[in-house]
Amino acid sequence: MTNDPAVFGYLGRALSLELSAVQQYLSLARLLEIRCMPEAGAKFRAEGKEEMEHAERIIGRMLAVGVAPSASCLRPAQINGSLAQIIQHTIDLESEIVNFYGQAVRHCYSTQDHENRIFFEALLKEEQQHATGLVTWWQQLIDQPLAELKK
Repeated sequence: MTNDPAVFGYLGRALSLELSAVQQYLSLARLLEIRCMPEAGAKFRAEGKEEMEHAERIIGRMLAVGVAPSASCLRPAQINGSLAQIIQHTIDLESEIVNFYGQAVRHCYSTQDHENRIFFEALLKEEQQHATGLVTWWQQLIDQPLAELKK
């Protein structure tokens, strides 16, 4: 495994970002259910579960490299605005996570840490898919009449 303190830092930050995303998505799921938007809430709930799976994988990786899991900085959920604005907040969060994993991959590549590079590349690919799905959803929403959004 690795003794690279930078990789340990990337893992800790990754855990913080993923748990922040879980908090964001589950908060939005409940908020949208309260706002009588159950389908939108269900989409966010599903995203939250996927982010929780990422957090579990990161915890497993941290334990495997001998680091105690610690999420040091969770962000408050962004819950203000219309559905389109809420989705934009989550797109921003996902973009930050994608950029972060790109940095982690580049670091692991430069230090020839192939095992952790592969680990971060898998997370990067999944987060890119999340971001693409959110952008697609957002684009669909801005093209729909308001009455259609509450379905």
